[in-house]
Amino acid sequence: MTRSAAPEGAMQIGEVAARTELSLRSLRHWEEVGLLSPSGRSEGGFRLYTEEDVDKILVIRRMKPLGFSLEEMKAVMVDIEILRGSAPDPADATAARERLAAVGAEAGVRREKLERQLGMADEFIAILRRELR
Repeated sequence: MTRSAAPEGAMQIGEVAARTELSLRSLRHWEEVGLLSPSGRSEGGFRLYTEEDVDKILVIRRMKPLGFSLEEMKAVMVDIEILRGSAPDPADATAARERLAAVGAEAGVRREKLERQLGMADEFIAILRRELR
């Protein structure tokens, strides 16, 4: 996307923030650290995002609560880009799939840990409610 030829449906950062339930600050920070970048800028310099950009942002947003680092998130996004490419090199695609499978397994482990933590939180809340009767 170029400054002068924004595609139909391109969104500015405020709309993207509202749709993804993220702050403008988070989106700008992710751009600053190289985690994501808007597809272009308007003639006035405003960031412009496409639906594909929003999809990427949602992947990142879903990784965040699982405690993945910025570097881990960047690596996942690179691998996703490889697989979404029009004609990825077969060896690159195989390596990307293997890395994403490993991340998926790690995400499962992290999710189980969060479930245990939620269970403890529920138990704690129940204890407090009993004490307050």
